[in-house]
Amino acid sequence: MQAVGMVVEYNPFHNGHRYFLRQARQLTDADVTVAVMSGNFTQRGEPTIVDKWTRARAALESGVDLVVELPIFYAAQPAHRFAAGALAILNALQVHQVAFGAEHPDWDFPALVAAERRFNQAEFDQYNVTYATQFNQQLRAQTGRELRDPNDILAFAYTKAVLTRHYPIQLTAVQRRGSDYHDREIHGQIASASAIRQAVATGTDFIATVPTAMRAALAQVDRVPDWADLYPILRNQLIQAPLNYLATTYQMAEGLEHRMKEVAQRSLTFDAFIHGVKTKRYTYAHLLRMCLYTTLQLSEDEVVARTDQPYIHILGFTRRGQEYLHQVKKAVPVPLFTKVSQGMRDGFYNLDYRAGKLYQNFTPVEQDLKHPPIMIR
Repeated sequence: MQAVGMVVEYNPFHNGHRYFLRQARQLTDADVTVAVMSGNFTQRGEPTIVDKWTRARAALESGVDLVVELPIFYAAQPAHRFAAGALAILNALQVHQVAFGAEHPDWDFPALVAAERRFNQAEFDQYNVTYATQFNQQLRAQTGRELRDPNDILAFAYTKAVLTRHYPIQLTAVQRRGSDYHDREIHGQIASASAIRQAVATGTDFIATVPTAMRAALAQVDRVPDWADLYPILRNQLIQAPLNYLATTYQMAEGLEHRMKEVAQRSLTFDAFIHGVKTKRYTYAHLLRMCLYTTLQLSEDEVVARTDQPYIHILGFTRRGQEYLHQVKKAVPVPLFTKVSQGMRDGFYNLDYRAGKLYQNFTPVEQDLKHPPIMIR
């Protein structure tokens, strides 16, 4: 069986994802579809609209054959680390074709990756603009193009991961269809995930934009999870922890711990906090990830210990997906498991377990320990 892999968040799974799934299978002539899906927190460090099990079930009932979890130390990362971690898992699963959506699928992404090698690193020392702005300034000078759209940024990251790590993976770009990634309004049956989350939050109609498998779950959402709900935990951590401890937090740099601690002490709401911490140097996505790292008490040392040591947590499969697992499991070079044991909870899976417990502020459902995989027959 030949597989096509996809890197997804499904936050939530919608008609655009179903369209992409069909295109990916058709363009690659694959027998089975494998999705590496973020768990309960997105790349931006935000809690997902429903938990990973609900999203995995919707995907399996809508045409995906195998769903595995992208560990949080890859999932809540900038694009290059997010992509590298996901492709490491797909490569371990013997998936040699990966499809991804792009706003400009006709671009020569290998040429853009090659251009990056010619960048002047000294020009990244500006502190009054974001890294992304400085990156695009140099890319435009080299190629005349800029990476502005989220899916194009990920397309670049997938290409870079394949080329630098020499994975035997063929990449296939699929034209993104429908609403813009950041569109907050619903226009027709294919809408952005942002627009659907907004509709759920405001109680407006979203039914036509999601497949049947997702509708019931979203209809039960009383309040869309966000950092406003988790802010008391974050604020307490920032106020109580000493500065030297906060400074050991993953990606905490340039004295950011001082700013976060000071702003937390005077900000009673998350909105006031995040706007108080924001500077030209940092994007909101970076700061949201910092909120997650701080709340999880994630240290630089812990990330170093986990980097380049992927594992594969199977969230669910169809009969076809199960057959594919039987085909490849003996060749998989990393830990592959269907249930989280107490030993895993206290060992290599501990960070994901902690993230699951944090997400349980939104749901009574146990997220990891002894939770069986979803089986769709």
